[in-house]
Amino acid sequence: MKNIISELQWRGLVHDIMPGTEEQLLKEMTTTYIGFDPTSDSLHIGSLVPIILLVHLKNFGHKPIALVGGATGMIGDPSGKSDERNLLDEATLNHNVEGIKSVLSRFLDFNSNEINAPVLVNNYDWMKNLSFINFARDVGKRITVNYMMAKDSVKKRLSGEGEGMSFTEFTYQLIQGYDFYHLHKEYNCLLQMGGSDQWGNITTGTELVRRMNVGEDAKAYAMTCPLITKADGSKFGKSEGGNVWLTADKTSVYKFYQFWLNTTDVDAEKYIKIFTFLDAATIDALIEEHKTAPHLRALQRKLAEELTVFVHSKEDLENAIKASNILFGNSTSDDLKQLDETTFLDVFDGVPQAEISRTEIEAGIDIVTVLNEKTGFMKSNGEARRALTANSISVNKEKVAEDFVLSTKDLINNQFVLLQSGKKNYFVVRVV
Repeated sequence: MKNIISELQWRGLVHDIMPGTEEQLLKEMTTTYIGFDPTSDSLHIGSLVPIILLVHLKNFGHKPIALVGGATGMIGDPSGKSDERNLLDEATLNHNVEGIKSVLSRFLDFNSNEINAPVLVNNYDWMKNLSFINFARDVGKRITVNYMMAKDSVKKRLSGEGEGMSFTEFTYQLIQGYDFYHLHKEYNCLLQMGGSDQWGNITTGTELVRRMNVGEDAKAYAMTCPLITKADGSKFGKSEGGNVWLTADKTSVYKFYQFWLNTTDVDAEKYIKIFTFLDAATIDALIEEHKTAPHLRALQRKLAEELTVFVHSKEDLENAIKASNILFGNSTSDDLKQLDETTFLDVFDGVPQAEISRTEIEAGIDIVTVLNEKTGFMKSNGEARRALTANSISVNKEKVAEDFVLSTKDLINNQFVLLQSGKKNYFVVRVV
């Protein structure tokens, strides 16, 4: 087996690792699992690292299991939380589980016939029939309260302000530990991976596997990756609009692409190793290229391209680049008219807007009236005429003169017109 740990280490993806883990991964194909909590019906870029870890495992010949926490999601993981989460109702939870399964299926082929084909499981399937008495006898008996209280996720909640920790949340690490035991028994799963905040829960799982088995059957390993941060200390994965999601219905492809494109130089150098599958030589060359001409943003462009193709598609990337060029490049009216409504509004987010009735557009409106009276883009008819005479007014990226009449043939998506004065002053007309 190739050494996946050394690969993950140079990429900055190893935080804590249990002794013997690297040796196990070098010895044979090892079944490894990572859990995903169904707190939403999609995953955001904070979940990209565990997804990438699963893909690396598959690429290195190991067998990845993606676990969706239909059962653990009913309780809520206290790790890294200062307050107890609101419990989701069953309908919402089921909806979220299906959404996350759909997202994961874009990165891993769960229908593959390969010997190390990825597996997708839901812990509700084995937890739903487990009685409380049996769980208390068979699982609770193996782990002491002292052991559970020593975990950071528990200590922080008990010593901090607030209402403390409910018994429900206190049992979370036992239930997650039981997941490891179940997957160990049913799939010979020997390793659990996760974020560094999961170390306590994961090691409870390894301890449970050891205490509920004997000899060779008691082998279990753990590894965590660092929680990704920005160089300035701010939270990774957030934009001005909130989380950056992995589904286009929550974060458009254009905004997803722009998020990576706007990464700082320091972060881009770190992220290109973490979030792409480019080899060390390619990445080193990119970093050197970027240092010689940082204004060209070669690192950010490559990062944005690789991630957009990985999460969405090559076609989506091409459309995102086209949309970016509309603001910053020499695009045409035809380019504009190819944008769907969501992308158009994303590209011109924050640009002033005004509404004009469809009947007026159908009748045709002269450009001077549009620029001043109908939109206020220009302060007076005189200013509008002077700008037109100076050839500085464009409609949908095409220069127009004072005799131009705006009509339905000029509509983008049958509802928008883009006005422009000079290079950078934009105005959106919405037809209603």
